[in-house]
Amino acid sequence: MTSDADTMPLEDYLAQGGKLTTPENAPPRYRGELLRLMATFVDSELAGAAGFADIINQGPGIKERIAASRIVLEKLDHAERVLAVMGEFGADISRYANHHPWAERVARDSDLGAARHGADMRLAVLHYPLQGWLDAVLMNVLMGQAVVIQIEEFAGLSYQPLAEIFRAILPRERRHTELGEEGLRKLLEDAGNRPQIAAALAYWRPRVAASFGRGSSAHFETQRKFGLRHTGNAELAAAWERQVGKLLHAIGMA
Repeated sequence: MTSDADTMPLEDYLAQGGKLTTPENAPPRYRGELLRLMATFVDSELAGAAGFADIINQGPGIKERIAASRIVLEKLDHAERVLAVMGEFGADISRYANHHPWAERVARDSDLGAARHGADMRLAVLHYPLQGWLDAVLMNVLMGQAVVIQIEEFAGLSYQPLAEIFRAILPRERRHTELGEEGLRKLLEDAGNRPQIAAALAYWRPRVAASFGRGSSAHFETQRKFGLRHTGNAELAAAWERQVGKLLHAIGMA
């Protein structure tokens, strides 16, 4: 008996929800797109963990430092899981963790937009430096919302082993966002923090929004045909804005 994958073009099979399970079944263009997606995720997790690690000891208490440490640990674990899949596709992962200066940042007043910067594939927002605990908490809240939206998208992609990893780490990333929101609410208990939080919001909100990118429609169409994306950048960014708006309204910062 032949399968649907044997009787129809691969793009049609994938566009209709078909799944691939091994690198051997993936054609070159599909492999390239999938590796690009994985590299962006891994590099972003490594860069995010490196930046947040420097903030841990600025936490105002033990509970906050434990939460920050947990976020760093789990982001590194997520990177390792996806990196293992990259290795199955032939990527050289033996020295990956030390291949780029993950903690390196640009000047605070830089404006990178959505453009890549440097040699790694991290999202542009992860090139900006954190300035203290309050700034880090606010950034974690905004970026956490974006990460959850992106991983919800990736959890349905057509390479099944990778989709399963994203489904497994999604609850953890949601918890990272919850920890950030708990920290933000605690900071808001001191009315004196509100001006600083407002300033951090004004700084990070457009930079996180830019992380969704504005890729070409042709590139998105290729990803859609391969079952690697189902929702466009503009729609994902709009979903993020709605989530952020609800949160800011709930905490009285709208």
